[in-house]
Amino acid sequence: MDTNTVAEVFPPGEFIKEELEARGWTQDDLADILGRHRATISAIVNGKREISADIARDLGAAFGTSAQYWMNLETGYRLFSETHSNESVARKANLFRKAPIKEMIRRNWINGSTDLTVLEESVLSFFEIKSLDDKPKIMPHAAKKSTSYESMTPAQIAWLYRAKKIARGVQAEKFSTKSLGEIQRKLKQLLANPEDVRHVPKTLAEGGIRLLLIEPLPQTKIDGICFWLDDTSPVIALALRYDRLDHFWYLLGHECGHVSRKDGLGSNPYLDINLVGDDAVSRDDKPQAEIEADEFAGNFLVDQTELEKFIARTAPLYSKQKIRNFAMRIGVHPAIVLGQLQHRGEVEWSHSREMLVKVRELAISTAVTDGWGHFLPAVA
Repeated sequence: MDTNTVAEVFPPGEFIKEELEARGWTQDDLADILGRHRATISAIVNGKREISADIARDLGAAFGTSAQYWMNLETGYRLFSETHSNESVARKANLFRKAPIKEMIRRNWINGSTDLTVLEESVLSFFEIKSLDDKPKIMPHAAKKSTSYESMTPAQIAWLYRAKKIARGVQAEKFSTKSLGEIQRKLKQLLANPEDVRHVPKTLAEGGIRLLLIEPLPQTKIDGICFWLDDTSPVIALALRYDRLDHFWYLLGHECGHVSRKDGLGSNPYLDINLVGDDAVSRDDKPQAEIEADEFAGNFLVDQTELEKFIARTAPLYSKQKIRNFAMRIGVHPAIVLGQLQHRGEVEWSHSREMLVKVRELAISTAVTDGWGHFLPAVA
């Protein structure tokens, strides 16, 4: 038996079973022969316990082999098991580098599975690729000059793909440049009352723009995206990182600015990162498309000439009442004026925070939403 070559790597217990069968012994018999507890022999035969040096010597004496034979079987099997385990670890690591797997399963973006092959296939389907070595087909532009496709995080790309998949199932009229003007006119009528945020999805859809609200993945800092399903089907998706009326309207106006420029038309969505908040990307670090989208949003929300006049006669003493009076005169909510002043650096981010009405739940009530407790099915 010492010269036998193991063609396949089996647990040493399989060889012990063969020896027992050849001799007509039971595991109890072997336990008595070796002077070991039956539980010890059972654990070794079932591969749950390693063969130690002293047990190898006893097995060799019982079966007429060398102790080295049993040690070689044990070592070969353990090395094989560890190698196989390491391969699974490597595959999992590669999968988790590709995307935020646990969060995607939690959000129902992909179907979870304990079978690694099934999970890999689910990720491949989500990104519409054939191999995990392939790059996703979507090549997003990003708001910041220094950000390239290669430096986009897996979570940012995953969010983008989710938006694309959901958008395919949303209905809207055909879009035209002429319809954008009508959309703006109708949206302006909704700027004064926070409750009117609920009418935004329908207003956009009637003008040919699909609106999605998708909760951002952790650490992505995504604010919005503009892309097109075809030449007459623009899509706007907002992440609503901040639950503020002014941010909602500013982000919507900004993305409408991208639509007006036809940014993102084709296979290159226009992804906006760090667009709002006290860590927002500065104007100097933005490409021209972002600057023009900012200007579009500003002009949509507040007549900039009127705002300049207000600043000239009010700065630096921006009282709450003056902000409210100006907002009422131009027909917008005070939060929108406050947001514009904050964006320009005229007031601190802490100024008049009570004006910053929350609107996320209002928007969610009528918009196609994925997140914040509203999870859509996984979409092929």
